[in-house]
Amino acid sequence: MEKKIDIRRFLDDSGKIIQLSQKKIFRVATLSYLAEKFEADRNYTEKEVNAICEEWHTFNDFFILRRELIDNELLCREPNGSRYWMPKYK
Repeated sequence: MEKKIDIRRFLDDSGKIIQLSQKKIFRVATLSYLAEKFEADRNYTEKEVNAICEEWHTFNDFFILRRELIDNELLCREPNGSRYWMPKYK
């Protein structure tokens, strides 16, 4: 059974991300939490991805969240940025 990483210190009382940890284990766990806000089997525009990221953090940098989601393979995108989607896991 996989141990769940406690990310509460990176969230405010309403569940919004207040910072990304420098430690990879906490950073990825926080990004995974954000990725849960996206629906599987749905395509998103960049504007929709930005809106979801904007809604779920407090430090006014949705660009880094979007990039980190993609870099950590928690979100996929077309090379031209026209479509985003959740990856299919086995």
